[in-house]
Amino acid sequence: MLTNLARCLPAEAAHRVAVATLHHNLGPRPAALATKANLGVTLVGLEFANPLGLAAGFDKNAACFNGAMQLGFGHVEVGTITPLPQPGNPKPRVFRLPKHHAVINRYGFNSLGMDAAARNLQKMVAARPGILGVNVGANKTSQAPIDDYRRAVAHLARYADYITLNISSPNTPGLRNLQTKKHLADLLAAGRAGLNEAAGDGDVSAKPIFLKIAPDLHHDDLVAIVESCVEAGVSGIIATNTTLARPDHLDGVHAGESGGLSGAPLFEAATAILADVARLSDRRLGLIGAGGVVNGWQAYAKILVGADLVQLYSGLALEGPHLPGLILHQLAAMMDADGISAPHQIKGQIPDPVKAIKYAKGLCEKILEQ
Repeated sequence: MLTNLARCLPAEAAHRVAVATLHHNLGPRPAALATKANLGVTLVGLEFANPLGLAAGFDKNAACFNGAMQLGFGHVEVGTITPLPQPGNPKPRVFRLPKHHAVINRYGFNSLGMDAAARNLQKMVAARPGILGVNVGANKTSQAPIDDYRRAVAHLARYADYITLNISSPNTPGLRNLQTKKHLADLLAAGRAGLNEAAGDGDVSAKPIFLKIAPDLHHDDLVAIVESCVEAGVSGIIATNTTLARPDHLDGVHAGESGGLSGAPLFEAATAILADVARLSDRRLGLIGAGGVVNGWQAYAKILVGADLVQLYSGLALEGPHLPGLILHQLAAMMDADGISAPHQIKGQIPDPVKAIKYAKGLCEKILEQ
């Protein structure tokens, strides 16, 4: 009933209601999986209960991550959190495209800032039932955006199981320029410096750092990013953020809005970028596949091309809180049908994204016919 009510609200208002609901742990609990498979994943020394995670952008200020984990997610990534509070872009700034199962947003890193996020994390982090990632970014008006990452990491790393440097939002001017080789080494060094600064809080300096990249990158850009990450000792890459591209078939009253497009139209492009990163990294980096996931076969396809973990956000906003449990059941059914006992056994087994998507979708359809 709450899901249907939320769909009647403007998109950003519905988002606020969802965060408040999960803050009070009011979401549904997924049913137990009837499977012989173990959905657990070990990555960068962390034990994930399953490969499915909630991407950054939903819990922007670390207000509801424990409630979100109770929906079935094996990990939740909070943020993007900026050093200083900022309002983000003027409203309206998020738009549903229901015909296309898509969303366009231009939030612009609206954040209460790292002090407010730290207070929330300090209150709730000890009770977390899953792995927690903290995603950080630069303030829009910052004169030293790379140093913003150092400051945010230093302030928040003590609460995180891993840190993500978000340099791929399309809604902060100049941010995506940090993905170029010219700036990337400095950025990654700043992230590492932030961890070292926070080292007084236990073994923080060894915590994994991930880099979140855009889907609108060329192959040469990806080569530079992968090699820079390997050289800098980064643990992994999240592929991908939202896209500035607009498919020709996109239509509707909000289709022309500026911002990042997410949801179904992003799935194939994001999976293709993920597959390219998987080939280039050759298992030297952990990989998280994000973009357009709304069912089990899409998550399966991302693992087939090389993802260790999978994230979603728009799917939760469009389909409601039962989605994580549904996807986990579908994943388990597909693993059973394939005779697979753990996700790592299919990781990278079909590196061609077109073939992986076709296989995963066909397997799902076969299961439904039985």
